[in-house]
Amino acid sequence: MDFSELRQAVVDGDSARARALAESVVSSGVDLLDAVERGFSAGIRRVGELWEEGEYFLPELMQGAEAMAAAMAVMEPALRAAGGHPTFRGRVVIGTVEGDLHDIGKTLVATMLSASGFEVHDLGTDVSIETFVRRAREVDADIVGASALLTTTMGAQRRLVTALQEAGMARTPHVMVGGAPVSFAWANEIGAHHAENALGAVAVAERLLS
Repeated sequence: MDFSELRQAVVDGDSARARALAESVVSSGVDLLDAVERGFSAGIRRVGELWEEGEYFLPELMQGAEAMAAAMAVMEPALRAAGGHPTFRGRVVIGTVEGDLHDIGKTLVATMLSASGFEVHDLGTDVSIETFVRRAREVDADIVGASALLTTTMGAQRRLVTALQEAGMARTPHVMVGGAPVSFAWANEIGAHHAENALGAVAVAERLLS
């Protein structure tokens, strides 16, 4: 199979095409991990690059993420059934903090991390500190990512850092914080890490686990 088709479906943000191609991959006997890495994941990485270069804007970025998600909704069950789940670079628990329902930025970061080889557990929005800590303990997370778009919910990021430090886990996960009002200065103040965008978040995650 020409993996460039898989890549292009994601670059084009064509969810229906990405899903159909994923179904074709599963039924064809093609190496599933190879198809994910050289096809769909390569596509979402290219989407991120185009966004960084100013060629793509938020709608194109979201369409690419949706196409990637559509493909992986088919690929991930097939990978599990085949016993071929990829070797992950690290485990990430991510969500938007309690009292905040904004989802776009968090979802983009989760998608880019997943495409870059991380095992991502997306808790959604309005996530309590207790839920973050419990899930981090359950999956033995390497990184916990917490998004806040409102200045009124940023304080939850500080409380999350403290809660994880006091949770008594064998190893305390790194914390990454993001959202429109979040800055490097704020992250440093609360003992967390920060990136300006989704591609930067991948780079920070890679550095933390290198």
